[in-house]
Amino acid sequence: MVIACCTILSFNNQATAQTIEESTMKKRVLFVVTSHDQLGNTGEKTGFWTEELAAPYYALTDNGVEIDIASPLGGQPPIDPKSADPSSATEDTKRFDADKLLLDKLKNTKKLSEVNQADYDAVFYPGGHGPLWDLVEDENSIALIASFYNNQKPIAFVCHAPAVLKNVKVNDEFLVNGKKLTGFTNTEESAVGLSDVVPFLLEDELQKNGAIYSKAADWQPYAVEDDLLITGQNPSSSKLVAEKLLSKLDSK
Repeated sequence: MVIACCTILSFNNQATAQTIEESTMKKRVLFVVTSHDQLGNTGEKTGFWTEELAAPYYALTDNGVEIDIASPLGGQPPIDPKSADPSSATEDTKRFDADKLLLDKLKNTKKLSEVNQADYDAVFYPGGHGPLWDLVEDENSIALIASFYNNQKPIAFVCHAPAVLKNVKVNDEFLVNGKKLTGFTNTEESAVGLSDVVPFLLEDELQKNGAIYSKAADWQPYAVEDDLLITGQNPSSSKLVAEKLLSKLDSK
């Protein structure tokens, strides 16, 4: 009887340990950033927007999420110089500037062609103007997003990054068709003086593909969740997107 009780107790302890281990297993998220650094024909530089990477990065990693970063070309991705200006600084960007581990990780981003959706629980795209030129047309990015979506994994984007959904199709239909989402507005693009520089206006283009687009007032935090799709309107929406993504990961 004692042996039987010990056996049952041992089994229960193993089962409890396994349950705890499973519940505390770290989630893994892939960040995808642009490799494009030319702002159209202006002669100015662009890239990814620091706040849109830093805020979600810390919101997730501070909650135990592991993050890898990939880009079309691999290696150091370009940072939009305007996002590194002190006038754009936030607590997250200041932390970013002093974070040697993250800065080293950025110097060695994985090549987008070499990453596998099966290794991650979700994918997140920071914005900046760069993605409008490379990630929108990148076949690896297009296939990757569709793969995450088809495997019931969250796909998240902020500011200009929802533009990379432009050419993504699932079952021969635009992924955004009938989906509620947001992204950088036409009026915000006009306010930064780039309406005639960008290859297309995100708000217009996604609606052409059937998206149910909504927005808040310019520069106000705003994020939309529709099943697996999470989108944010502008840089100040970065944390909102991260919070929604974290909640989605916790529910899985």
